[in-house]
Amino acid sequence: MSEHSEPNAALDSDETPVGNFTGLFRYAKYDILSGFLVFLIALPLCLGIALSYGYPAIAGVFTAIIGGIVSAFISNSELTIKGPAAGLIAIAAPCVMSFGWNGVPGDLNQEAYRSALAVGVAAGIIQILMGLFRVGSLGEFFPSSVVHGMLAAIGVIIICKMFPLALGVKVGGEPLKLLLGIPKVIQNYEPTIAIVGLVSLAIMFIWPFVKIKPFKSIPAALVVLAVAIPLAKFLDLSSKHTNALKFEEHKEVASAVDEDTPEPEAVAEAASSPVDPPKSDTLISVPAFGDTFKSLTFPKFDALMQPQAWQWVFMFAIIGTLESMLSAKAMDLIDPWQRKTTLDRDNIAVGLCNTLCSFVGATPMISEIVRSRANMDNGARTRFANLYHGLFLLAFVTLLPFLIGMIPVAALMAMLVFTGFRLAHPKEFAHVFKIGPEQLIIYVSTLVGCFAIDLLAGIAIGIVVKLLIHVLKGAPLMSLFKSHVTVGERTDESVVLNVSQSAIFSNWLGLKKKIINTNVEKELVLDFSDTRLVDHTVMANLKQMQKEFERGDQRLVIRGLDNHRTFSQHSEAGRARTPNNSAAR
Repeated sequence: MSEHSEPNAALDSDETPVGNFTGLFRYAKYDILSGFLVFLIALPLCLGIALSYGYPAIAGVFTAIIGGIVSAFISNSELTIKGPAAGLIAIAAPCVMSFGWNGVPGDLNQEAYRSALAVGVAAGIIQILMGLFRVGSLGEFFPSSVVHGMLAAIGVIIICKMFPLALGVKVGGEPLKLLLGIPKVIQNYEPTIAIVGLVSLAIMFIWPFVKIKPFKSIPAALVVLAVAIPLAKFLDLSSKHTNALKFEEHKEVASAVDEDTPEPEAVAEAASSPVDPPKSDTLISVPAFGDTFKSLTFPKFDALMQPQAWQWVFMFAIIGTLESMLSAKAMDLIDPWQRKTTLDRDNIAVGLCNTLCSFVGATPMISEIVRSRANMDNGARTRFANLYHGLFLLAFVTLLPFLIGMIPVAALMAMLVFTGFRLAHPKEFAHVFKIGPEQLIIYVSTLVGCFAIDLLAGIAIGIVVKLLIHVLKGAPLMSLFKSHVTVGERTDESVVLNVSQSAIFSNWLGLKKKIINTNVEKELVLDFSDTRLVDHTVMANLKQMQKEFERGDQRLVIRGLDNHRTFSQHSEAGRARTPNNSAAR
């Protein structure tokens, strides 16, 4: 167990915390402390993520409040923190842009924003239905290389969108155009704003390497605020403005300027009339004290009559649910008490919260992995840590909103750039390649598809590429979506299941169902001697199921893979039956 888990280890190992009425009081001292520490991390991230979506900054805080308070009484996920997530930027921002937003964080388009809220309500209702109809198991259908490719693409998109504002440059557009325009962004940086952004970015990268005990437990985001706020004050950031930039050719811009140049008389007349200087856009704008809840905004439901609306409804519902389930499953794997989240119940909670959020002007939400991990590391015991983090946020924006108005936008954008870098970390390419060269092909195909087209298209491309690779490696077409499992030898204490044809991601759910529905006393044996292909997804899932069997004092034994060739040295690598053995059978 890591050093972060020491507080959890202090409890009696026989005692499993449960987020019920008794747990609310029994573990309050742990959950309140963790909730407060997570609140400190969540506040700046909620503000920055909301701006990146094309929503008002305060909308992200509203989401974390609703997600924290409401979901704590519905979901049984004990350690996850609900709130806006950087992983949804690649959906939320294009959604608002499709209704007329210019794509620049901080430039609010009220009509586009309200139209996106209507999309959020519809998507939330679909998520509730997905939970009620128990589609949680479908999350296991998606291969890990496809999911990681999608997350890497989201990381690159976040960097492309947020890096310009960290340098004080305001620019909108599609991710590819933004990526190609980074040199021009650097040429047009605003020096004062860039100092704040780059210092904040440096802190985010350097702080994890700090080993001095009193300091290493302080979240990097909190250190950024502690440095960026006084630095912004010293540099008089409130008097500065971001530089607007468009990626048109010089001639086009020049001609537009020539056509719109006013007559000298008009210039003289304008000069004689005093005009208020434009308001600075370098600091976070939030409602004044007492006006926090006057900023609640309601959806524009007639936007759902527009054809593009339903593309985003289903994208939010599918991708948001997938990301949320992945976070919940990841937290289950590292939960010190090995508690299991009921994914369908969690989907209902997320869907209900998303519906409520969109009704009042808040951003979409999921189970957010970074804050969830921090919650566990801070010693949380039950889901009520999520509740307390929401209550702390509610108290802060109600009583101390003026403090939020001191936060530089560039600092928040720097935090998101760092988040994007972590999602698309270069080490991920090496990690995927170690599992197998074919996994890297799938990973890159998904990444490029998600970045160049959209997330659903990228995922579809990744899945098709994976299926083609499986066919080329010997998977029979008839077994691509159907598992072939028969019951073999049976004794009083063990049962053998013979798996034939192929065992791959697209027929895994059938194999899993057969495993779960087989009653055994002590031992279940899976024999893959007659299986032509076993892919990485199945190998990884079986490894996890072996751990679950062990917790139930049973054994899941895997045999018959000695006559298979592995695609790499990784223990979970895919493997195909060698030609000699195939011919012999």
